[in-house]
Amino acid sequence: MDEQQIIDGLKPVCLCKNIKKRVFLRHIAEGKRTLEELRAATGAGSGPCGGKRCTPKILTILEETGP
Repeated sequence: MDEQQIIDGLKPVCLCKNIKKRVFLRHIAEGKRTLEELRAATGAGSGPCGGKRCTPKILTILEETGP
């Protein structure tokens, strides 16, 4: 893992719950491939904004990681 990947992994995806990108990447590596699975595993989308801020970011991560 290079320095840029480490920095990217530390970026918050869900601001309400302070869930970092690396958490989502770990769950994707474990086989979670849908928004619903990632939300259930991380608690993302259950904060005060109701997922309005993190949902687009999670979907982008899913697109970037492929099937």
